[in-house]
Amino acid sequence: MEENTLPTLKEIARRLRVSTSTVSRALHDHPSIGLVTTMRVKKIATELNYKPNSNAICFKQGKTFTIGVIVPSLSETFFSLAVSGIVEYLSRENYRVIIRQSFDDFLIEKQVVETMKDQRVDGMIISISKNTSSYDHFEQLKQFNIPVVFFDRIPAMKNIHCVSCDIEAGMRRAIEEAVGKGHRRIALINGPSQLVASRERLKAYAKGLDENNIAFNQQLVVHTDLSARGNHAAMLQLLALTETPVAIIAFNDYVALDAMVVAKKRNLIVNRDICFASFGNLPLWDYMDNPPFASIEQFPYKQGNKAAEILFELLKMNPHSANIITGYSNIVLDSHVVTIRN
Repeated sequence: MEENTLPTLKEIARRLRVSTSTVSRALHDHPSIGLVTTMRVKKIATELNYKPNSNAICFKQGKTFTIGVIVPSLSETFFSLAVSGIVEYLSRENYRVIIRQSFDDFLIEKQVVETMKDQRVDGMIISISKNTSSYDHFEQLKQFNIPVVFFDRIPAMKNIHCVSCDIEAGMRRAIEEAVGKGHRRIALINGPSQLVASRERLKAYAKGLDENNIAFNQQLVVHTDLSARGNHAAMLQLLALTETPVAIIAFNDYVALDAMVVAKKRNLIVNRDICFASFGNLPLWDYMDNPPFASIEQFPYKQGNKAAEILFELLKMNPHSANIITGYSNIVLDSHVVTIRN
């Protein structure tokens, strides 16, 4: 064997003067191969430090044992925790994970999906970008028998596998906490209108107000594109009202953080002049003097872990039928747990 070359089945077969098929069967303890031959093959394989060719195995099984994961941004704690849950599960099942960011850009997301398809990933786990409103790139994956599981940010598509949290329960609890503190002029800084998560928040917000006998006021609902600039603009819009809100529920913790910055620049004292609640339950709140009075836990690690579990179960099926099934998994985790801070 030449120096610096990897040992192969052919090399083992040459040394023992047997066929490569005999070597392959022996390494897999096939009953058609005698014990003596099996032991001789394994002894030479150990001496040569032989390792199975993973590419050949993948080719034979018609799989790459690789999963593509696409998230808006790994800099957000929520998505990095979700990815940890995904990797933890799939690594245990001997799958490699390719992680890519869409940077909340539809065109980048579309390009990454296409690239992963070309790389022959076995499946994908995706949280869509904030401006994704066309889903053709997801639909096309069905033609290539690539199953997809969405989490948190879910497209408005029928017949999909997805994992999310119970937005309504969390929102209602946040409003109850605000009302319990004596607040009735409660505003909502919502996300982009095209996001399903934004529509769910608005619906839950209106329902929560109604349950507490508070009239819905359209002026108290503003939208942000989730950028720092957009978050600041949304907060300034609320502060420009003749009668400003005394409590604000933000789309997520990052929106709340930016809104707090604006409030402080206007010399408003958080938790005295104006209060905040948000979604996400970032660990950093524990280190702030004036955190929100509530932050709704959405369990990103659990979402990612469950999405990986669903995808793994799909991949155990016949690859040609993974997208042709009657039952679709729509898992909604309980998000009613609200961390209250005084």
